[in-house]
Amino acid sequence: MAINQEMLPHLSPVWPHYTPIIASRASGSYVYDQDGSAYLDFTCGIGVTNTGHCHPRIVAAIQRQAGLLLHGQINIIVHEPILDLISELRRIVPPAMDGFFFSNSGAEAVEGAIKLARQATGRANVIVFQGGFHGRTVGTMSLTTSKTIYRAGYQPLMPGVFVTPYPYAYRYGWDEEQTSQWCLDELDYLLYAQTAPHETAAILIEPVLGEGGYVVPPAGFLKGLRSICDQHGILLISDEIQSGFGRTGKWFAYEHFNVEPDIIVVAKGLASGLPLSGVISSLELMDKWELGSHGGTYGGNAVACAAAAETIRVIQDEGLLENTLERGSQLMAGLRHMQEAYPSIGDVRGLGLMIGTEFRTSDHKPDKGIAKAIVQACLEAGLLLLTCGTWDNTVRWIPPLTVDEAQIKQALDIFTEALEKTVT
Repeated sequence: MAINQEMLPHLSPVWPHYTPIIASRASGSYVYDQDGSAYLDFTCGIGVTNTGHCHPRIVAAIQRQAGLLLHGQINIIVHEPILDLISELRRIVPPAMDGFFFSNSGAEAVEGAIKLARQATGRANVIVFQGGFHGRTVGTMSLTTSKTIYRAGYQPLMPGVFVTPYPYAYRYGWDEEQTSQWCLDELDYLLYAQTAPHETAAILIEPVLGEGGYVVPPAGFLKGLRSICDQHGILLISDEIQSGFGRTGKWFAYEHFNVEPDIIVVAKGLASGLPLSGVISSLELMDKWELGSHGGTYGGNAVACAAAAETIRVIQDEGLLENTLERGSQLMAGLRHMQEAYPSIGDVRGLGLMIGTEFRTSDHKPDKGIAKAIVQACLEAGLLLLTCGTWDNTVRWIPPLTVDEAQIKQALDIFTEALEKTVT
């Protein structure tokens, strides 16, 4: 039964809509529209429902907490779920990361991390990377460089932000070692030419580029970045909003590179669909944050914290990190096999279940048209995918971490058929 479809025109047109689906329910890897048609959801609400839609244990945790306490403002009372969540988080972050601040959205958490870095260091400037996405508030869009749409028409932006190249080896056409060294050299040059180390508070990076194209940096790049930060007393902030909570096969993507950041920013997969984000660092660092200078009414909501604590337990108890690696290998192998047959797939890259397939023309130009056409063909066949990258020419794969072998095969079969229909 169609419900309130006449209300659709009243949604703000600032929201683009990638599908015409009006969802009535969702379960596991599938979303169902009002007619009962099933769609295999490999978008996860843009990397949010890592435990699948409506995981029974998380739904139960939400229901229990909803009957006990919906909201308790953190300056007035401390509720049990936030302490439970901290206990679970302390099991999965480095021991030195013993300070936690909670907000609602990823953008809020990034803003909080920047405020913390500036107060803790007494420095003003921040370095970000080309292609990064960190949010769309006035502050965070000043840090976002993945597309001009997020910034155009909103200038002047927040000052004190400097941009350096991300080690996107496929784009540059170099090997990974050469790309990594060039980008580290450019960062060093930036510190001599535009923002001196003594005025640079932090370097903010996505350890796997998200909206900017699902780009995995070379193995040694983050180690080089950590070294530069240590040399100059600059804080390293790892934006794990899209890459965290098992998405890459580890709890956080930075773990693949054997480095530890000074600050971790989390959101999306943290609470399996409820709005919750966090800033994590050492208490020693957070002690430098002036009392009362940051906060929020809803940050650390009791129901969201209950969902988040149960999310961590579900990922652990159900072996979802291991499943992510296994199903990610299956998906990667299938896509690379297709790449052999379809040269328009220029690159297949990723970690775990955070995989991108980049499309290029025969003269190596970004091919947005074919990427969009394939996503549309997949939608018509019942598979939800998204594009990303500065040119929107990369199809991103974000299935739930609960996805099974048959569902990966189903998605690959649909994608193959879409390629056959659209690629000449």
